This record gives sequence, structure tokens and C-alpha cells, in this order.
Amino acid sequence: MVQYTGIGTPKPNMNEDTEMFWHKLRETKKLHFQQCCKCGTVLHPPRPVCYNCHSFELEWVEAPTKGKIYSYVVYHRSVHPGFQTPYEVVLVELENGARIVGNMLDAAPDEIAIGMPVEVVVDDQVYEDVSLIKFKKI
Repeated sequence: MVQYTGIGTPKPNMNEDTEMFWHKLRETKKLHFQQCCKCGTVLHPPRPVCYNCHSFELEWVEAPTKGKIYSYVVYHRSVHPGFQTPYEVVLVELENGARIVGNMLDAAPDEIAIGMPVEVVVDDQVYEDVSLIKFKKI
């Protein structure tokens, strides 16, 4: 479970390609991914063209809220003074096969395991203008 020191932490990197992803997360409190209108491939992270069929016809679709931990790492030395150690970063494979990175909301690093079922949680508590993706045990 990631905890903060109060110093402040860096915000997620936003650019022209990812801006809509962060906007939809903040406004709807739900996770959305791009999906190719031609071949149906789900794309994450967001990009201007489908990596499978090279189509520019993409739409935003609501993503599943459940998945399993595909991999994780526990940091014992913080990469930024805003994070208390130890903390974890998990890579979750959602039910549609897309993978996304986040932190656990309710599990200590020694409780986390590959294959653990988790659910998406939208966290509005860290920043006033950006929501973060976190996961909780199910």
C-alpha cells in the first residue's frame, strides 16, 4: 500500500495522446481504454494509431474493473522523497487482457502475490486535478 510523506509526488506524465485517458478517468471515475474500430484491438497506453492494423479509427470504451496481478515490484528505496518505503507497484491484467500499472490501496507489500484478484479503484485524494488508478483486493 503506497503511502505519502507529504512532500508531494510527481504527477503522471500527460501528453496529447494520453490527455483524454486522464480526463475520462477524472470525469467518469471509471477506467476507459481506446479500442480500434476496424479490428477491435484494445490499446493501452493511448496512442494515435492501432498497433495491430494501423487504423486511425479509435474509440473510447469502458474497461473492465476486475483483473489479476500479473507482476509486481516492491521498492525499499524510494525513487522520490514523496513516497514512504516500502511500497509496491503492480502490473494488473484486466479481464479484457489489457495490462495497467498502479498501486495497491489495501495490501501491504508482503500480502501481494502474482495471480491475486484485484479491482480498480479511482483515487482522487492525491491531487486536486488528476485521479490515479489504484487496486484493492477482492
